[in-house]
Amino acid sequence: MRGHAGDWLRHYKDMPPAEQERELQNDPAFRNLPPQRQQQLRERLQHFSSLPPQQQLRMLNRMETWEHLTPDQKQQARQIFGQMRQLPPERKRMVSTAVRDLASMPPDQREKVINSDRFKGMFSDQERDMMREAARLPLAPDGGENGPQE
Repeated sequence: MRGHAGDWLRHYKDMPPAEQERELQNDPAFRNLPPQRQQQLRERLQHFSSLPPQQQLRMLNRMETWEHLTPDQKQQARQIFGQMRQLPPERKRMVSTAVRDLASMPPDQREKVINSDRFKGMFSDQERDMMREAARLPLAPDGGENGPQE
């Protein structure tokens, strides 16, 4: 359970759930956790195991990227994505897609797109500010091989 974020999951992700549970129970770090935390980790493992392989990889990559963010970047990410979670579902999807697209652009091009008449017509000033801040963070591309989540 120690090491880089996601190492345990990467190592055991292809095992059947019963074997994953057994490995988890045998992990000394896991056994030293309070029962409530153990239950939370079991539930997260069950959820992770139920995901398609591509989503599992995306989650592992995000965990790895998250681990390398500075405390300030983590705080900024929590703040931005907290604001995004408050958007209505359709708006959240549109902003998330735009952030993914913007993150792959060089900063000068990204700024031009965010300030374009097209984006001003599609997104509020608040949404464009969220995009600007989120695209500046060194987060993993959604489908990439290198990638955050806590």
